[in-house]
Formats: sequence, structure tokens, C-alpha cells
Amino acid sequence: MKKFIYIAASLFLTITMQAQDRPQPKAGPAPTININKPQSFVLKNGLKVLVVENHKLPRVSFNLTLDNPPYAEGSKKGVSDILSGMLGNGTETITKDVFNEEIDFLGASINFYASGASGNGLSRYSKRILELMADGALNPLFDKAEFEKEKEKIIEGLKADEKSVSAIARRVEDVLVFGKDHYRGEYTSEETLKNVTFDDVILNYNTYFVPANAYLVIVGDVNFKEVKKEVERLFGSWKKATAPQLTYTAPKDVQYSQINFIDTPNAVQSEIALVNLSNLKMTDKEYFSVLLANQILGGGGEGRLFLNLREKHGWTYGAYSSIGSGKYISKFRSSASVRNTVTDSAVVEFFNELKRIKTDLVSEEDLRNAKAKYVGNFVMQIEKPSTIAGYALNKETQGLPEDFYENYIKNINAVTAEDIKNAANKYFLSDKTRVVIVGKAGDVLPGLEAMSKREKLPIFYFDKYGNPTEKPEVKKPVPAGVTAQTVLNNYINAIGGEKAVKNVKTLAVMSAGTVQGTPLELVVKTAPKKMGVEMKAMGMTMMKQVVNEKEAYMVQQGQRKDFKDQELKDMQAEATTFKELALLTDKDVTLTGIENINGADAYAIKNGKSTYYYDVKTGFKVAESKELEQGGQKMTQTTYYQDYKDVKGLKFPYKTIMNVGIEIELITTEVKINEGVTDADFK
Repeated sequence: MKKFIYIAASLFLTITMQAQDRPQPKAGPAPTININKPQSFVLKNGLKVLVVENHKLPRVSFNLTLDNPPYAEGSKKGVSDILSGMLGNGTETITKDVFNEEIDFLGASINFYASGASGNGLSRYSKRILELMADGALNPLFDKAEFEKEKEKIIEGLKADEKSVSAIARRVEDVLVFGKDHYRGEYTSEETLKNVTFDDVILNYNTYFVPANAYLVIVGDVNFKEVKKEVERLFGSWKKATAPQLTYTAPKDVQYSQINFIDTPNAVQSEIALVNLSNLKMTDKEYFSVLLANQILGGGGEGRLFLNLREKHGWTYGAYSSIGSGKYISKFRSSASVRNTVTDSAVVEFFNELKRIKTDLVSEEDLRNAKAKYVGNFVMQIEKPSTIAGYALNKETQGLPEDFYENYIKNINAVTAEDIKNAANKYFLSDKTRVVIVGKAGDVLPGLEAMSKREKLPIFYFDKYGNPTEKPEVKKPVPAGVTAQTVLNNYINAIGGEKAVKNVKTLAVMSAGTVQGTPLELVVKTAPKKMGVEMKAMGMTMMKQVVNEKEAYMVQQGQRKDFKDQELKDMQAEATTFKELALLTDKDVTLTGIENINGADAYAIKNGKSTYYYDVKTGFKVAESKELEQGGQKMTQTTYYQDYKDVKGLKFPYKTIMNVGIEIELITTEVKINEGVTDADFK
């Protein structure tokens, strides 16, 4: 039965998560770049103001940035997040509702955060937009009730991410690369949030929301003299102060390349990231060479990582690389999400591509295409006011030459293949790379350990918070006398007994949930050798699937696909109310061991490309995984079953969590036994 739920989920995701790659732009003559230079002035309190007049459109944008030195929040990590959420909830003179209503009336957008504020709208309302932004930033209303709401909201978000493999991967990666005491390595937890008091938020605001390192960038249809008067009026009273500048021990790369493995039993894919530190500055002579080297390696759908891991091998939906730059330490990383069984092979290919770009000169075609993409993007972006504001700010905060952006295209086009090779050798440290892998140990470790020996890449183990730990126990031995048949019988007894199960002639299960905020409804109806599945999103049928004794087909967006041959046989075999009744007599069923499923031991029973997991203590089925191929890409989809409830003497899971790269949680709304199903459902 569940196979069709898998398919429905994956089809829905295919629609909503299609690749966004765009055709490679063709190289042409380099355009002449003229970027309006800002006029500037400085208030007595230290606020630096940059104004770029642009009268093409009757619009204006304001961007207030606090360019303070970074700082660690320690045991109160999350205080700035709470502050960001509280800013914009009214001012000392305007209530939250009135404030937001006026913004809506003006057709404007104003946002606040711990490191600044932004606003934009029609230039005819520019004076009032700036007034509201200044009032919200400098005279915020801090309310204890809003403080508690914001803290609870963040805590709920953390709870939702608790089992997210990607969230765990992001957290552990920075902990390992930078260290927990470093501002880039610390992470927000429920514990640190509970340490934050209302007074802590106010203290953070008073300490860091200060003008000494602040920049106000104004771009659009404004008059310099007029806007200067307004800025002086609105920001002149901002009390002069400087944020503290703290020092931190500089993080270091590992002495030799190694694998850092984090066991996450619910992972259906491995999150892989190869990381080393980077101190790249925008003023460095290699800056443009590094940009292009990264573009060629993993900057998009034309990058070598993408072409290797996705196009050539079909191991992932995408593989990319990135490198940070700026005043403070950052990192270079290459990454992908791959199915568990190819994790070791993917790591090898990552290293192959890193070594290739460091040893072999890139082709003229690759270099030409990378340049064309950068130039094309640059030319398109300079039409945006936000881009111009960012450029003006970069010149000030990064110490860039006055003609940095005017010469941008020239500097890109001047990069040679030799420059690419040199940049890669300096910034892509394949010999000092930390390979952070978050995945399911039972599926990943056997291959990873074999590869580790071949490639001389030692493996170190960490928990999901970056603490060193012992090698995870992959599979426990099965007690004597326990077989696949005894496990299956225990399950049948646990949910109501063989007699009750066999008395079920038809079954209808209705569920509801959301996918990335989109309401989702799923109806699965079964009868002997028959099944009907209908998925709706926002009330509209996205997919319908039918299986009967003669045929199996799917209708998606008005297009029908009929299944033939082995696919038809597989679907017909799955068309049953309780799969376990068929598994009991299947000779290919094997009990492979005991595995950890969400913190509890479960028997693993394998049948073809599917594995079923049954709780050792309760007997309930707690998970099911299946290997699928979709769009030329192989993947494993896992469904978890929780919250069993009684329905007419039989127990059914009322919470179903599908892991398809993202988690989809479905709550059962109704179960009908021997009713609500007709032959029409299977035609």
C-alpha cells in the first residue's frame, strides 16, 4: 500500500522542486559599465550616508547596515534572533497595528533586523517611509509579551528541525570547522534561548545598534540636498556610540584530509560537504580568479561537480561549490546530497574534481563560458537599485578601489587558465579538507570504511552537536529464535490479530498535511488486488493513481501514463490492505538485523527493494524504506509511522512522516474499514 504514497509524494515534489538551471549565456562584446557614484556625508554621531540619485523610476530604497565586528553570544546564543523578531513591532509613539497599516497604505516595504533595517517604495512617499524606518529602528517598542512570543516561535522552529538531516549537517559543519566558541561555530539551542531574558535583548540593542559603524545607503528618485536634510533630522539625535570589538582565536584547517561522520538514523540521503577555511578578500589579486575557479568547479548546472555527480553518475539532484569572501574568515565548500549507498563513491569523485582543477589547465571553452556567465549576471544585476546599494556599501566596508565595479568585467576577462589553476591550489585545499558526512550509519559506513582504507582518509565520529563520539553500532545481532516470520506475526498480533486483519476486505485512509506551506490531502483506498490513490493540493487533484487486476495507470496534470510489464506486476503485488499477510509467505523475505529507528531498536526485514522496520518492544511497524528511480536519479524514500490508534479493533498509525529530501508530515483524519470503497474507485 505505501508504495503509492511514496510515488505520490515524489511526483508532487518533482512538480514543486524542478531544477532552476538556465541556458548558458553567449559571450559577446564587453559592455561599458557606468555606475553612478554616491554622494556622501557623515553625521556627528558617526553614521555614514551614501546617496545614489537614479531618476529612471519613481522609486527609492533605504538600507541601514550596522557593519559591526562579529561577536559570539555564548550561553545566550539567539538573543540577536529574538531582537530581530521584536524590532518592527511598533515604536514608542506608534502601535504595531497602526505602524503596519500605514506601511500597507503606502504600498511600501519596511523590515528590521538586529544588524539594520531596510525600506523601499514610491518616491512620492519617500519622506514618510524614511520616517517610519527611522522611528522603528531608533525608537523600538520592546514588549515582554512580544519577547515571550518571539522566543517560543524560535524554539518551535528548532524543534521542527530537530530531525532535519540538512539542519543537523549545517550546524555540525560550522561547529567542526570554526569551533563552538567562535562566532561562526556557535549555534542556537533551546537551552541557550531559555537563558535569554527580556533585559538581555534590550542590552544587546543598546550595545550593538549604534551609529559608529553604521551606513545608510539611499538609492533612487531622490534629491541629495533634500534627503540630506531628512537624514540629519531623523538620525541626528541617534546617540553616538561604538560597538565593542572582540577578538577570537583563529580557527585552523585540519592537518590532513579526513572524514567527520555523524550518524543520523532517519537519513534517506547523505549530506556531504568538503570544507576548508578561506581568508579571501575582495581586494586580493586572486579574487576574480577564485570566482571563476569556483564557477567552473561547482558554480551551477555547468559546473564540473554537477556534470560528474548528477549528469554522469545520477547520484544526486545537484552538486555545487561556494567560497566566501570579505573582511572576516569564511570557508570554501563543495557539497551534495546523495543517496546513502553511493556516499563513498561520491566522496571519491569530489576529490577527483578538486584534484583535476588544481593539476590540469581548464579548457578555453570552460573558461570562456564561466566568464560569459559572470559578465551576463553582472550586467543584469546592475540595473537593480539593491545591487547599486550593495556595491556602494562594499566599496566602503571592504576598502575597494573607487573603480572596482567599473573595471569588474575587464578583470574577469583578464583571468587566464593558469590563474585558475593557481587560485584553485591556494584556496581549494584537497590535502587539508574536512569531509563532513551526515547520514545513516547502517547504509553508509560499510562502503565508507572500505573507501577510507583505500584512499587513506581516516574517519572520526561526532554526534549531531559536533561532540566527539564512538563509532556507532550499525546492526545488532538478532536473538535466537527470532525470524522474519515471527516478527511479521508479532506485528499482526500487535495491531489486532490475524482474524481481525483478514476480515478487512476494503480500507480507506484519509490524511492531511502541508508541503512547504501548501495544504496537502491524500486518500488511499485498497481492496484485494486493487488500489486507488488521489493526492490533492489546495483542493485540486495533483495526481491520481489506479491499480486493478488488469491495469495500472497514473493521471498527472491531465496526462495519463499506463504501466506495463514488471512495473505493472510490482504495483499489482503491492495492492493489498496489509502487506504483511503477503510477506509471511514470500520466500524472498529476510531478517537482516536490528537497527536504530528514531532512538529505538527495530527489526529490519528486507523484501526486494523495500525494507520494513518493526519495533522490537511493541511489534508495531515504525518505518519503511524503498529504493526508487525517478527522472534518471536513484533515491531512497523512507516513511515513518507513529501514534497508533484503535479503529474497530485494529490499530493504525495516525502520524506518517515521509522523508523525501524534505519531511512531509501527514496526520490521518479518518480510517474506514469495509466501507467507503466501491469498484468505481479502481477504474
